[in-house]
Amino acid sequence: MSALCCDEYGTARISCQIDGEVAGKSVRVFHYSRNQTLVGGAFTTAELVFHAVVRNIRSQHSNAVVAIIVNIIQVLLIVTAFYFLLSLLGTRVAKIRGEFILFLLSGVFVFLTHIKSVGAIASAGSGNSPMMLHSPMNRIVMLMASAFGIFYTQLVSILVILFGYSVAVAPLEVQDPGGAFAMLVLSWFTGCAVGLVFLAIQPWFPRLAAILSLAYRRLNMIFSGKMFIANALGGFMLTMFAWNPLFHIIDQCRGFIFRNYFPRNTSWEYALWVGIVLTMIGLMAEFYTRKHVSKSWSARR
Repeated sequence: MSALCCDEYGTARISCQIDGEVAGKSVRVFHYSRNQTLVGGAFTTAELVFHAVVRNIRSQHSNAVVAIIVNIIQVLLIVTAFYFLLSLLGTRVAKIRGEFILFLLSGVFVFLTHIKSVGAIASAGSGNSPMMLHSPMNRIVMLMASAFGIFYTQLVSILVILFGYSVAVAPLEVQDPGGAFAMLVLSWFTGCAVGLVFLAIQPWFPRLAAILSLAYRRLNMIFSGKMFIANALGGFMLTMFAWNPLFHIIDQCRGFIFRNYFPRNTSWEYALWVGIVLTMIGLMAEFYTRKHVSKSWSARR
């Protein structure tokens, strides 16, 4: 005997079937299925990601606006510190002819977007987190929420700072805004790729993953190249920075911003391929980890 029930929208159905007897008792099996098209599934996933992004932003502060303001203040403090540092070191005579503040902002914006993306993805949580116990949630939604949440916060902060400076101080002229924005997106993408690798090894080696993630972010304070120009580096110094995809992104971003600067020693294609390779490695490692992760792992650590 079987019974079929549909809800008022006709999208979900529950069927109850009695299949014989086990140990003299009837067995009743409940089955729940949702009939949904590909487009409907995409909208459902997008809605779930949207709510997860809002939750991720509000986790920084109960008020999302305050969270963005705090991020803006942090960016302004870093820019101010670098401004006085470069002025004291006497390197204000830039090798690039243009606005000195754009030289600082281009490095700080791309640097913070990359670093914050690494930290957000690396700390996105494990497969045993309480949020993963809810059936609509899955690992990809959690990762997308962390990635888009940090990108939204950084993008709004950047637009507010650029608009405020253009209105209050002096208009800023960018040669190729589209290319500069593409470099910002590339820094976010590569940061998410690096963070995904750290996230995948975290359940296996939690302390090592935390140390590597922190060391990578600290090393980029120097090796990102946000305080100097790649064209001015010699061969020996260039080999010390060329491994870092963020170094290539920042230098290429300045090539799109300034009219008289042409990057010769860097390539945005290198950063793109590094991001793609690390994303594939991170997804494969994350899939393998998710198949073997256990709640009891944390009991012995």
